[in-house]
Amino acid sequence: MSEKLLDKINYPADLRLLKKNQLKQVSKELRSELINVVSETGGHLGAGLGVVELTVALHYVFNTPKDKLVWDVGHQCYPHKIITGRKDRIRTLRKGGGLSGFTKRAESEYDPFGAAHSSTSISSTLGMATAKKLSNDNNNVVAVIGDGAMSAGMAYEAMNNAGAMKSKLIVILNDNDMSIARPVGAMSKYLARLLSGKIYFSLRETIKLILSAFSRRFSKSAGKAEDIFRGIITGGTLFNQLGFYYIGPIDGHDVNNLVTILENVKNSKHDGPILIHAITKKGKGYKPAEDSGDKYHGVSKFNVLTGEQSKGKSKAPSYTKVFANTLIKHAENDTKIVAITGAMPSGTGLDLFEKKFPERMFDVGIAEQHGVTFAAGLATEGYKPFAAIYSTFLQRAYDQVVHDVAIQSLPVRFAIDRAGLVGADGPTHAGSFDITYLSTLPNFIVMAASDEAELVRMINTSVNINDKPSAFRYPRGSGIGMELPNIKEKLEIGKGKIILNGKHVAVLNFGARLMECKRASELLKKKGITTTIFDARFVKPLDEKSIIELASNHDAIITIEEGSIGGFGSHVSKLLSDRRFFDKGLKFRSMILPDKFLDQDTPEKMYQAAGLNSESIVQKIENVLNSNIVIAKNKNLS
Repeated sequence: MSEKLLDKINYPADLRLLKKNQLKQVSKELRSELINVVSETGGHLGAGLGVVELTVALHYVFNTPKDKLVWDVGHQCYPHKIITGRKDRIRTLRKGGGLSGFTKRAESEYDPFGAAHSSTSISSTLGMATAKKLSNDNNNVVAVIGDGAMSAGMAYEAMNNAGAMKSKLIVILNDNDMSIARPVGAMSKYLARLLSGKIYFSLRETIKLILSAFSRRFSKSAGKAEDIFRGIITGGTLFNQLGFYYIGPIDGHDVNNLVTILENVKNSKHDGPILIHAITKKGKGYKPAEDSGDKYHGVSKFNVLTGEQSKGKSKAPSYTKVFANTLIKHAENDTKIVAITGAMPSGTGLDLFEKKFPERMFDVGIAEQHGVTFAAGLATEGYKPFAAIYSTFLQRAYDQVVHDVAIQSLPVRFAIDRAGLVGADGPTHAGSFDITYLSTLPNFIVMAASDEAELVRMINTSVNINDKPSAFRYPRGSGIGMELPNIKEKLEIGKGKIILNGKHVAVLNFGARLMECKRASELLKKKGITTTIFDARFVKPLDEKSIIELASNHDAIITIEEGSIGGFGSHVSKLLSDRRFFDKGLKFRSMILPDKFLDQDTPEKMYQAAGLNSESIVQKIENVLNSNIVIAKNKNLS
């Protein structure tokens, strides 16, 4: 059996030693390797399969890493990693101590910009291109952005700026007519019209067009003639109007054609940014992915031959499904309930809601800022919007949360999925900051579910909060197997709940660490230490009465939450400080996420690293009680 071409490629420099007619074989081998890798590691498959030829062509034509190549979002970067010095570690993808599932500056010089949230590539590469111009550096800068990411306002802000600056920038629009779900909005329809107009240039036509544009200087009249000509064949593209020279659509799976076009663009003297519109197919070359509804966007380990995924089975429903099913029950009784998502209908469970109420579910695309203000507008007209957005993505709309929702005290309900640490997706997708960034805002009610039954109660409660915004957070994954209450069971606003009574230490839980608190309590009981466990439910408003009672009857207070500094523990600390409990000798400790970004691992190992598991709780409580003993001894000695 002859040696594979891919075996000889460790870096792009090795790829560039090959002949152009060998690139088709390299692409075939790279696609096969990608399928085998993700079958073992899980991860994002469909997006990578769709850009195999594009990845090969880009690294063959451009002198990476001197030429900068930025992948938007990074779901599609696995083939890029395989041929940029990480082939020997590629099966550590998304594992503890292994390669990130996204591009990461600290990981490789071939990753000039870290990504994992969409629509940042044009802004970042424009910055790079400007820096190169200021430094008299003639190397190229290339951004690859998907059609889904093009739905975000940040992409247009960057394009508007790039066109005005006439920067030397190459943008490749990877148009597979799909992000995670089907794309939405006017842009997707516009791109579809471009494609349906059959502007699908052959190799000969494309070369002719590019050379005619780049190889000669146009007089004003000739330039105008070319604009008219291009207007006829492209319908006058939006990209031209933004100051980009538009090329395409072209076949994103014809690697030889891609190389020729990229070489012409690279060598052109065109003054200004260029956009190459490449048509690709998500999941290309692997039938189970091509046939899948989401084109195998994110998968667990799977059988390569059958495509069957080996997902772990849980008897308990996922928090996401509990949210969706509960909201559906409320919507059946209340026609004012509407749901909003930002390109994540399946991720948030709102695909289930859409099946029942298609006219009341709104997917705004990758546009969280717009989505939040859109929800605010609905609220002004008496509707009850539920904005289901991952914690990490809601960060992108913080100004809108403050200005358009909180200041106006509009009753938008935020369903914050993926709260806390999320495992293999790592720090970019962790829900670390929402407790802090929401609980600092006036006019907000902020809740966290300790289990799936509590989540139902919080949804029930939020339905009837009609004078201010509210939020409830819940983790990724399955619940713990609780019997779910009916939709009439609500919470008293700002009221927590005693789970267990003890006398030494009060543990105040906020969120999904309640089971770890219970486990810690059992371990401490064997050591003669009894704990009171209090499920706070609310960080805003705080259950001040209950917390003051607990502080009055215990030697120490411990708070625990899956969030950063400034959240629940900070609010409790301020309350106790204001009431001068610390002057009376009360011991207080807060257990929060550490002040660093935690790399990907299993959730269990990440929480262990964060110091938020049962063993860490036990250690914290023993330490605080031992400090009490030491202080008492010192007082006696004096």
